[in-house]
Amino acid sequence: MMEIARASSVPYPTACRIVQTLLFEGLIEQEPVRKRYRPTGLVQTLAHGFQGHAGIVQTARPHIVDLTRRVMWPISLSTHVGSNMVIRDSTHSLTTLTFNDYYPGYSIPILECASGLVYLAHMPEEERNGILASLKRLPDRVPVHTMRMIEEESLLEKIRSQGYATRGNNHFTRNPGKTSSIALPIFEHGRVAGALTLAFFSSAIRMDDAVRQFLQPLQESALAITTELAPHVAAAE
Repeated sequence: MMEIARASSVPYPTACRIVQTLLFEGLIEQEPVRKRYRPTGLVQTLAHGFQGHAGIVQTARPHIVDLTRRVMWPISLSTHVGSNMVIRDSTHSLTTLTFNDYYPGYSIPILECASGLVYLAHMPEEERNGILASLKRLPDRVPVHTMRMIEEESLLEKIRSQGYATRGNNHFTRNPGKTSSIALPIFEHGRVAGALTLAFFSSAIRMDDAVRQFLQPLQESALAITTELAPHVAAAE
């Protein structure tokens, strides 16, 4: 660890935090005998994931812009990275019905947002179990009630059945507790590739009313993006 701190020219405590994060995300591993670290095969997904997300953003952009013009509330497109959902594009700058702009790269814990829950519900079971197992290693960062409902399958089954996830009074935003959200999955060749999320002021509209008003246009946009993704990706390849 001392060599890492020296080589990267960062303070030792900072190097420790970075290394622990990389361990948690599975990008590095500690050698079993020596107190040294080495990269895992997962580091190759960094560049690969960037290319895939670029295609999703390009395909989704006109649809989320049009959707915001129709419903007025901001729309974000996010994808899964490690234990977080990361915003790849958003329309917060196109509407006044928002507290803050959210630029690409803003991340939210996967269990703490509607996009994360809808993504977990539609991802392969083996991959989902791996994420949940990693989260359990840091119990202080995991909402116990949410984890229990996921393990019992009641929450994820409900999300799969209704086709969307909701989250009221979101805590991991720049204005904690002020907004709520509805998220739908986006698919690429039959696999979940990201999530489309509509955010609204919690004090302005109840969740039930928001679902009644916005679910159909969200479904239309998510379906349009999913339909266009396959030929777009095939052409890129």
